[in-house]
Amino acid sequence: MKTIIFTLFLVLILTPLSAFSFCGFYVGGSGDLYSDATSVILMRHGTRTTLSMQNDYAGPAKDFAMVIPVPQVLEKEDVKTLNPSIFEKVDTLAAPRLVEYWEEDPCYRRPRRKHRLRKRKKSISNILEKPSKSGVVVKARFNVKEYQIVILSAKDSTGLETWLKDNKYNIPQKAAKYFQPYIQSGMYFFVAKVDIDKVQKIPGGGYRLSPIQFTYESDDFTLPIRLGLINSRGSQDLIIHILAEGQRYEAANYPSVMIPTNINLKASAKEKFGVFYTSMFNAVMKATPKAVVTEYSWQAKNCDPCPRTPLNVNDIRVLAGDKLTDANLNDFVLTRLHTRYKAGKVGEDLVFKKAPPIIGGRESSGKRVKSAAYNNFQGRYIIRHRWKGKVSCKHPRYKRWSGSPKLTTSTKKSVYVKNKKYAYRRLSKGKIRLKSKLKK
Repeated sequence: MKTIIFTLFLVLILTPLSAFSFCGFYVGGSGDLYSDATSVILMRHGTRTTLSMQNDYAGPAKDFAMVIPVPQVLEKEDVKTLNPSIFEKVDTLAAPRLVEYWEEDPCYRRPRRKHRLRKRKKSISNILEKPSKSGVVVKARFNVKEYQIVILSAKDSTGLETWLKDNKYNIPQKAAKYFQPYIQSGMYFFVAKVDIDKVQKIPGGGYRLSPIQFTYESDDFTLPIRLGLINSRGSQDLIIHILAEGQRYEAANYPSVMIPTNINLKASAKEKFGVFYTSMFNAVMKATPKAVVTEYSWQAKNCDPCPRTPLNVNDIRVLAGDKLTDANLNDFVLTRLHTRYKAGKVGEDLVFKKAPPIIGGRESSGKRVKSAAYNNFQGRYIIRHRWKGKVSCKHPRYKRWSGSPKLTTSTKKSVYVKNKKYAYRRLSKGKIRLKSKLKK
């Protein structure tokens, strides 16, 4: 935990009892494999989707693969690996945050500043191998770092299950029923086998894969989550970050709600914020079962308060697979969605739709979420420290908050004249005028 202007908690790290979802599933040489933690970032531009994900997994240290349904045959140039730091940056910016404020000296008078109005910019297949006896066709085959990738088509779910078993993958029981809906809709299967000797080992057990990214074209904007249930050990939390030019997204086929925001907490909550947030999220999901909760939606190039530097143009390019040539890279919106589901209780994959901009979670916005011309919404929770110093003026002004515990008259050297020979007063225009010399 680190406090500078505010304290940021990555809430998901503090909920170890929840298994995190994966939009595909893992298959291994033997034993059980689970997708314990997955971070997914979707970039949507027109009909193009770029999916980036980072996965940690627990299980036997043997070769395994992950299987993800995709709408088209991918080629090598469509698939990349990324630096893990980009996921940390996105997650840090969009995660629910605890902010800490101190009440200013009630006798301190802020200078008035002239604000300039800024003009807002307008948002502008080939077959590589013969079909096997199982009816599975290898449409493409290539390697990307530790990933050995094949793109498969199948005529039926039993045939795909057979192909994976013939190639020494240990398929969970009843996996075929999860394959069938994707086969019926004409989707292909991205099978990325991994050389375990080239994968980073996590202290305490498990392995960290290189983040992988692939790009495809589709009129539908969806995320396949049903296959992730094959690895589920019960309830799963799913976090999706979506980047789009001038546009917020929300779920189209599940209830969409906003996380309660701008809630004042006691100082004692500082060490237990993760417990508080988990309890609140549980209450939201209980009130609206199967909800997809918006936790953040903000212009990607700025934030308030900022846990770190916002996303820049190069970050946007990386998350778009370097395929954006006709977009305003300074007008992208970062949205964070959070949901929870249980194995056997998910009927459909997530479908996303465009949503109007909103404001909420700002100091001036109160607890209500409001429509706006731009997106400025965040899950924000506040600890406030009241002024405990002397009050020596006739007309003190209370409830003015700062991000620093040291904001007093003694620190405002640029505003007040501190020469002992003079008294001073503040004018209506925010300037300082020397009134008179003091007597010795």
